[in-house]
Amino acid sequence: MSKPRRSSGSWRERQERDPYVQRARKEGWRSRAVFKLEQIDQKERLLKPGMVCVDLGSAPGGWSQYLTQKLDGRARIIATDILPMDALPDVEFIEGDFREDEIFQKLLMAVGEEGADLVISDMAPNITGTKVVDQPRSMYLVELALDMARQVLKPGGSLVCKVFQGEGFDEFVRDARNSFERVRVIKPKASRSGSREVYLVARNFSL
Repeated sequence: MSKPRRSSGSWRERQERDPYVQRARKEGWRSRAVFKLEQIDQKERLLKPGMVCVDLGSAPGGWSQYLTQKLDGRARIIATDILPMDALPDVEFIEGDFREDEIFQKLLMAVGEEGADLVISDMAPNITGTKVVDQPRSMYLVELALDMARQVLKPGGSLVCKVFQGEGFDEFVRDARNSFERVRVIKPKASRSGSREVYLVARNFSL
């Protein structure tokens, strides 16, 4: 009896072949996700010296790492995650669940009274492969990101967050338009073509 063949579509094999994974390793980035933010920034020109930035669900730190390198110490970056994250220069990391009042208050204090210029979120749930389970979990996370943005952004600020297309997506985009002057949905080239993952880019926040 012949041995069963390993599936060529396994996650590990896809990772090894992925050009963005290879490039991230070569260039010293913490994750391939950095290229998604880079491509969004190239389109939207999000980053300016002197900004206050909040990175939600930051671990392992790829997006915060991009901010530190692009802004070169000329910004305040506050990152938070329930998972630990190795230190990065110019990044204040708050470990914990920002739904809890203690962590939320720490985040507010770190941001300061003037508020943040940019909130970014690449948060995603642990995927089960069952759409009826995964989609509500993913929508819950983006709703948390939007709610946090509304609480910490200064007028004119921006939000970038990962969203999965599916049930609740259209309603979420409409909700974001209630608080932002311009809302775009972008799929960066670094986002895998077979994924329902896209990014909402909301500009010019108003109270």
